[in-house]
Amino acid sequence: MAGAARTWKMRTGLAASVVMAAVVLGGASAAAQDSAKDYPNRPITLVVPFAPGGSTTIVARIVADRLADALGQQIIVDNRPGAGGTIGTRQVAKSAPDGYTIVLGYTGTLAIGPSLFPNVGYDVRKDFAPIGRIATAPNTLAVHPSFDVHSVKELIDYAKANPGKVNFGSAGVGTVGHVGGELLATMAGIKLTHIPYKGTGPAMTDLLGGHIPMSFAPIPAVHESAKSGLLRLLAVTSLTRSSLVPEIPTIAETLPGFEAVLRYGLAAPAGTPRPIIDRLDKDLRKVLMSDEVRGRLAIEGAEPLPSTPEEYGADIDREEAQWSNVVKTSGAKPE
Repeated sequence: MAGAARTWKMRTGLAASVVMAAVVLGGASAAAQDSAKDYPNRPITLVVPFAPGGSTTIVARIVADRLADALGQQIIVDNRPGAGGTIGTRQVAKSAPDGYTIVLGYTGTLAIGPSLFPNVGYDVRKDFAPIGRIATAPNTLAVHPSFDVHSVKELIDYAKANPGKVNFGSAGVGTVGHVGGELLATMAGIKLTHIPYKGTGPAMTDLLGGHIPMSFAPIPAVHESAKSGLLRLLAVTSLTRSSLVPEIPTIAETLPGFEAVLRYGLAAPAGTPRPIIDRLDKDLRKVLMSDEVRGRLAIEGAEPLPSTPEEYGADIDREEAQWSNVVKTSGAKPE
């Protein structure tokens, strides 16, 4: 009888625990819905996981300016650089999922970093809720005039004749410029030596000074120098030619299928209420349709690419599969 009483008490306690858990979860869900109704009611922090001054910060500020108007709240752009952008991205993954801390999603941090770095501290699929894409932009392959190659084919021929003696710069380990160079080497069957910098600016300084023969860099970082003859553009890294420099061929015209582009988007910590995600996505898409924003992005070599959260999530999955394969095949390592 005593045993039966104990069993009953255990069952009663378990049932009570289940009921209490349901009440708590239900309350939390209701609280989340309530918080979403008056969202946003205070400033939002948009984390850019790179140093100020680069293309990521410029794109973030272009979007933040007009998204703040649409939301009726200030958006603070917060630069948190380090480890190829993975430090700032990890901090957002661990932030409260309330819509007040979001991150500028970037090909390097969401698709390359998890494969290249041993412990980034986040799982892209489990720790983030995609909000929507912002834009896509190609890099250029730029060379110093003293480097006597004038096409991608000539570069490949030179590298084959001088294995391991051709250096290329990038904005840092884990960036699209880095793995784009590894992809070029793999597809062309050549050996290139990566020289990482702490941002596009330092890489361009050394390229212009002739300290490195070539580098991958965004169009805005090299366009004026190329027009004045200080640099020579061999190619762009998109599948099709850029409308900003339509006279410059693509690498894909020599190596069919080559693509190494930047994609930007917004993401929030996993668990952020769906009504908040939908509100951010709706206003982001509205912002990207404005002539002003489209024009400002074009100056940065970027083309608006609005999407639903699901479309952006699928894009991240596709890019992660592409770049993890490149990292594995090339043997790229964080220097």
